[in-house]
Amino acid sequence: MEYSGYLFVHFTGESETGEQIYFSLSRDGLHWTDLNGGEPVIRSKTGEKGVRDPFILRNKIDGKFYIISTDLRIANGKGWEAAQLHGSRNIMVCSSHDLVNWTAVEPVEIGIDGAGCVWAPEAIYDESKREYMVFWASMVKRQGDENPKQRIYKAFTKDFKIHTKPQLYIERENHIIDTTIIEYKGIYYRFSKDETTKNIIADMSKNVSEGPFEKLNAPEVEKLMGVEGPACFKFNDREEWCLMVDRFAEGKGYMPIITKDISSGRFKVLEGSMYDMGKTKKRHGSVLNITGEEYEALEKSFGIN
Repeated sequence: MEYSGYLFVHFTGESETGEQIYFSLSRDGLHWTDLNGGEPVIRSKTGEKGVRDPFILRNKIDGKFYIISTDLRIANGKGWEAAQLHGSRNIMVCSSHDLVNWTAVEPVEIGIDGAGCVWAPEAIYDESKREYMVFWASMVKRQGDENPKQRIYKAFTKDFKIHTKPQLYIERENHIIDTTIIEYKGIYYRFSKDETTKNIIADMSKNVSEGPFEKLNAPEVEKLMGVEGPACFKFNDREEWCLMVDRFAEGKGYMPIITKDISSGRFKVLEGSMYDMGKTKKRHGSVLNITGEEYEALEKSFGIN
């Protein structure tokens, strides 16, 4: 399949309509145009009535597009402590055949017993298992813990409705959330937010679900503090990758970091004049490589802003 554009799905912040799903388009992956007049394309009417951290994928099994998201709306006023310790254990799921017409957002319970939340779900196809590994962050108090801790868990699915029993996926000394994974030539690269130090750390493995993973030294990424929501994609026309990080601490939304060799860990922070994230602030989301036909259909259906 020949890709010639990019679709960015994201939310915009803790505002009246900000915790819903927004779409933006780009021809080059660096200059973005908001769709639907800068208004949400998909809204949740169930659960917490918010859909944050949307992750979009092109399903290799059934050919449909899926968006999975966090069931959370901070604008409801419950606060972050309640969101972590007494939040939803569901992921929110919707699907489409054409990127334009989407099913209603539906909750799918995936969290483990005792989990305080299920945050930032993403998925990657495991070639060896021929199914998708869904992974997310949950605040859980395990045996031996003095206090609950954010860890990354995993489960497997083919239809995003029925999942296997969740298992621990990433355990570190610090709290960890917001993991994203990209595969290239049989190697899986993970980027995760250290929730204690508030920066992004990377590792890599040939086996995405079982590991072992080894640390990928990425000094230019690691030194960026107050960032979260890593989102990574390969440019359509060249051997170059973009890692997006959400500058939540500064309230600035996403910025791109570029590398010509993802295995090297050497990334370059672009100057502001080299990219344009569009009119709306872009918070934790994901990017899908799309065809010219898909790009035109989205542009025609939702208009540009």
